[in-house]
Amino acid sequence: MATPPGARGATARGSAARARGATTHPQVLTGARVVLPTGTVPDGRVTVDGTKIVPEDPRGTAHAVDVTGHWLVPGFVDLHNHGGGASFSGSADEVHRAIRAHRRHGTTTLVASTVTDDMDVLVRQAGLLSELAEQGDLAGIHFEGPFISPCRKGAHAEGLLRDPDPAQVRKLIDAARGRAKMVTLATELPGGIDSVRLLAEHGVIAAVGHTDATYEQTVAAIAAGATVATHLFNAMPPLGHRAPGPIAALLEDERVTVELINDGVHLHPAALELAFHRAGAGRVAFITDAMDAAGTGDGRYLLGPLEVEVSEGVARLVEGGAIAGSTLTLDRAFKRAVTVDRLPVEDVVAALSANPARLLGMADRVGSLEPGKDADLVLLDENFDLKGVMRQGVWVVDPELG
Repeated sequence: MATPPGARGATARGSAARARGATTHPQVLTGARVVLPTGTVPDGRVTVDGTKIVPEDPRGTAHAVDVTGHWLVPGFVDLHNHGGGASFSGSADEVHRAIRAHRRHGTTTLVASTVTDDMDVLVRQAGLLSELAEQGDLAGIHFEGPFISPCRKGAHAEGLLRDPDPAQVRKLIDAARGRAKMVTLATELPGGIDSVRLLAEHGVIAAVGHTDATYEQTVAAIAAGATVATHLFNAMPPLGHRAPGPIAALLEDERVTVELINDGVHLHPAALELAFHRAGAGRVAFITDAMDAAGTGDGRYLLGPLEVEVSEGVARLVEGGAIAGSTLTLDRAFKRAVTVDRLPVEDVVAALSANPARLLGMADRVGSLEPGKDADLVLLDENFDLKGVMRQGVWVVDPELG
């Protein structure tokens, strides 16, 4: 396949930057509270050699970097992200700009999400994104739409929605050339259950979302292989005491990971607490669902073909006023989770790193600070403000500790 316009140049620039910033000698970060899968280690040590975390050097030759007073956590993994400063529905240069924007906020592993559009447009974009995934810039592709319910369309163009015909779902999977990670479906629509089975057979996550399904229909979708709830609570029927709908089915099943947008806009704190209490910390994945305005500012933007107004950091469709993604970055989601929601740091790290890494089949490489894994880490101060970001041994955000 021919390289999309701008892709080779952008990749060459990225490779050069990595070469310039790569560590030439082992370094050991010392003194921080290090969050490991087994718990938090006060005054911990993490040794980095090249692109990897390694066991501590017994010879003591690693350069020591004192990060006392900080938290050291794994790089964040975002399953659901439409862009930041630019769109993942744009050119290769725009995609790279969005990747860099989120890396500066701690997201070292990122899945690019598309938004509903004409099928030919989505197929072309899948080709571009798959090449960038092959080059290591993205972890894969998430197709959010067009196979969603017009009753719960959110910020998707209704005229472009369609039923989840397995042949059309397969068309997108094929266009992604093995890099499709997730497809969001309204599984109650004609073809929905067959499409879930198709996705499961091809190792692609089937996510229930933008759905008007009943409790019983959602149970059937999970039985067929659906394993993710796309931004739980949002774009689905509310939890009812006689008609519990999809929320109850998704929360109760141990096979399902639930996405949550923790920006203080999409969810009331009580809803977030309910999800953590019912699903448990091992089944929650914090996401951004970010659009172009993430990390940018208020103004007018496009989300796919739809115009969005961002005011005081909240994105809404110009026509109709529906919430249109978020302007969230995962460092802000982290800080809110521990300072406002009062969640244990270890649970927040699981939701931001370990759980999504496992879901993506990448837990052998990312998601925790363990020897042999990529040197992806985030440095936070005592107030949980981001101070440094390392990706594959390169400081994306230099902590400048002196």
